[in-house]
Amino acid sequence: MYYVYILHSQKDRGLYIGLTENLQRRITEHKRGSVTSTRNRLPIKLVHYESFLIKQDAEAREKYLKSGYGRRQLKDSLKNLFKQLNIS
Repeated sequence: MYYVYILHSQKDRGLYIGLTENLQRRITEHKRGSVTSTRNRLPIKLVHYESFLIKQDAEAREKYLKSGYGRRQLKDSLKNLFKQLNIS
């Protein structure tokens, strides 16, 4: 199983989009500061994830969510959560 996940930084209020095969392990790595991309953005919180059976599908979804259109669609889908977290 492959997971595309979205983290919210409580420090800078930004989002991080990632891909992994082991969601629990990867989130633990982020929270420990072991991931360079989020080390200086702690604390972080998992706010969304999607699962895929095929790696190529997960990679395509991650790429889409990182695009301008994907971020807009994501923010529209999770608008109530983002409103609560003050993410614009």
